[in-house]
Amino acid sequence: MRIVLDNVRATRGEWSLSASGTIHKGINLINGPVGSGKSTLALMLAGLFSPASGHIRREEISSLMISFQNPEYHITGSTLEEECYSWGLDPCSVLPSVNLTGKKTDSPLRLSRGELKMLHLALVLAGHYDLLILDEPFSSLDCSGKERICRSLSERSQGITVIFTHEQTTFPRVDRIWEIQGGALLDRGNLPEALGHWYYAPKVIKKLISSGKTPKNITPADLLEVACRT
Repeated sequence: MRIVLDNVRATRGEWSLSASGTIHKGINLINGPVGSGKSTLALMLAGLFSPASGHIRREEISSLMISFQNPEYHITGSTLEEECYSWGLDPCSVLPSVNLTGKKTDSPLRLSRGELKMLHLALVLAGHYDLLILDEPFSSLDCSGKERICRSLSERSQGITVIFTHEQTTFPRVDRIWEIQGGALLDRGNLPEALGHWYYAPKVIKKLISSGKTPKNITPADLLEVACRT
């Protein structure tokens, strides 16, 4: 099970993005600043946008889910109850998990952006997919929401998960780090070795490494553990 990027190139006016490499099973973090091409690459991985050149091969992948940054794009039900059922899930178990008990007859569009994002991600993460693509999953979430989603993501063991984000504070456990820099997708490698090569690494991680303390992973617990190490 893998995704092979064979000299892929996307262009838009003077902007371009090139990508080569192989994405394997596990949790892959693709980091990069706003406007670097993360959403474009996410669409290409999902087969929703064709590259200008090159090829993308999805090998041994029979089921795929992509989650867009704006949760409104995914709404199909007129009530929260209908929305849960449209994903084949019981609203009596989903809604309490995201603090929406008693709102099953409410319209999804009456929720705040953060509430709708939490509901959408809870529905997505309840599924089992060979390839799960998450475009900016932490946007619109408060700190507790980010931590909850990161815990769920860290527990995923099946298939390929690709997280596109410019988040700099809260992360799940990841297996491999990639980043978009200078118009190209760069493979920084597996954890923890990748941390020393991560150009857009959060300042706290760079500071820990410069002081000789390399965390095992990038979750808040990993950073706290190495920061408190004597």
